[in-house]
Amino acid sequence: MTFATRFAPSPTGPLHLGHAFSALLGHDMARAAEGRFLLRMEDTDLQRSKAEWDALILEDLAWLGLSWDGPVWRQSEHLRDYEPAIARLEEMDLLYPCSCSRSDIQAAQTAPQEGVRHDVYPGTCRHRDMASRHPGDALRLHLDRTLAWFDGALPAFEETGERWAGTHRVEPDFALARIGDVVVSRKGEEIVAYFLASALDDVTQGITDVVRGEDLFHFTPIQVLLLRLLDKPLPRYHHHRLIRDDEGKRLAKRDDARALSLYREQGRTAQDIRAMVGL
Repeated sequence: MTFATRFAPSPTGPLHLGHAFSALLGHDMARAAEGRFLLRMEDTDLQRSKAEWDALILEDLAWLGLSWDGPVWRQSEHLRDYEPAIARLEEMDLLYPCSCSRSDIQAAQTAPQEGVRHDVYPGTCRHRDMASRHPGDALRLHLDRTLAWFDGALPAFEETGERWAGTHRVEPDFALARIGDVVVSRKGEEIVAYFLASALDDVTQGITDVVRGEDLFHFTPIQVLLLRLLDKPLPRYHHHRLIRDDEGKRLAKRDDARALSLYREQGRTAQDIRAMVGL
């Protein structure tokens, strides 16, 4: 199968050096393999996604010398396409409604279960069934039931990144302690969560190799579980190193001082950016 990867930013802010590294690396890998490099805007967050950020991303990528194959894929134009997957998960009895606010979750986590991270949902609404769903409820994946669905034959995924190269099996203990019951449809909106939309889009777009930051490596198992539940093929994964600031923290969109648009205004070139990120 012809190599195909994608760069999938969210148009909620400017691209920074970390984005540049990921886009350049994916583009280089695709062109070296004589494959396809696709561009996808992950804009299911309709409140934070802005047309001006979308336009700036396109401008920045063109300035870096990148070209993509085919039109830009925007998730906001395909929201109906995700509904069958959510309906299928509901039919499998793997979803439950959740009315918890962030403050509710934080209060419940003042006494977390042993081995559970503070940012993992504590299961407050896990006892509820879909018949109790209210219009403002989110839908969460019941991870215990999800793991049981595989009856011990949990799927594995192939990693080609330098740090974790090899085959990785989805580990139940890790998934329960570090991932938990994730939201698949957001509260108050019939909009799929970005990680499910992203996994489904990879299949729809024929992505063979997902190239992204290593900060998402430990979240890959949930996407693998979902794709296997939905009888979808798995891509290979390549989780690359992160570009960090002087204190060792990974860059975020709030790091405007490293925004690509500012480097452009300063007269830097695309080759300067390549050198700065080690390419």
